Amino acid sequence: MTSTHTSETPHSPDPAAATRSQAPAAPGSAPAMLALHQTVLGGPEVLRLTELPRPAPGPGQILVAVHAAGLNPTDFKHRAQKVFLPPPPMTLGWDVSGTVVEIGYGVTLFRPGDEVFGMLPYPYGAGSHAEYVTGPTRAFVAKPAGIDHVQAAALPLAALTAWQALVETADLRAGQRVLIHAAAGGVGHLAVQIAKERGAHVTGTASAPKHDFLRELGADACVDHRSEDFAGTEERYDVVLDSLGGETATRSVGVLRPGGVLVSLLPGAEDTEAAAERARVRAVTLLVEHDQAGMRAVADLVDRGKLRAHVSNTFPLAEGARAHAQGETGRTTGKLVITVR
Repeated sequence: MTSTHTSETPHSPDPAAATRSQAPAAPGSAPAMLALHQTVLGGPEVLRLTELPRPAPGPGQILVAVHAAGLNPTDFKHRAQKVFLPPPPMTLGWDVSGTVVEIGYGVTLFRPGDEVFGMLPYPYGAGSHAEYVTGPTRAFVAKPAGIDHVQAAALPLAALTAWQALVETADLRAGQRVLIHAAAGGVGHLAVQIAKERGAHVTGTASAPKHDFLRELGADACVDHRSEDFAGTEERYDVVLDSLGGETATRSVGVLRPGGVLVSLLPGAEDTEAAAERARVRAVTLLVEHDQAGMRAVADLVDRGKLRAHVSNTFPLAEGARAHAQGETGRTTGKLVITVR
């Protein structure tokens, strides 16, 4: 198909088949939508608002009218370089909150008009930075009534990551001590809240100006990563959640008690695994997965007032490139969200 537009945005691909080619709409084709689309890898400037065919739900899928979509560091990485997805053209975005428009064959959990939120299958289900997106029914749950779509869109990928790391992987329990790196970031600030709800003692690393924010979330102690060495004290932890990888992962091994768990979201250095073996701790790298049970746990925490996303800024879909540019500064507290409706 050939483009009839000068701008591009991610087309809303069928998340179950995200390897399929994405191309702008042709005249007289299926109903259209706007999406934040790219045809080449590169900086934020490669993102363009583009008219693309509106997807249709396949068996076991729902079509969602996107109200808001979260932005995560993985969006920046996939926009700029080949990570997991095939080369462009593509539409990014995994977080989504919106309204069910249409259901595919066999869907029984939702009906048109239902408000839902969730994470499209990572990594091959990208496409939420658009007016419409399809996804497997069980990637979604009902949106909590007490929050709006912006709040809901900020949660899925980051909250699922924190839940799968702390609860399902590390089995964090009441009374244990946990160190959370980059605790004021997207995953980190949600991990602090989840860890506190589990009854853990929480230490977070962040720059000093963000320490008050972390204490408001429930952090028991804060470490200024600019002026303090988290590994330079006698403090020892049962769990470390590391979103930085590299040497930070290796050095984190040294602050774990024997039998402790290091959960990294990025690969550690070459010596991380050997260091973990010597220290008699477990070191693993986590890749978040879409999971309805996990989303239900997240929604339950929200309903009980135990979890809330901090949204630093919102951007309309047409300004998605600006959102990427701000996110890449690495100075965002909490989350950025793209608003669509």
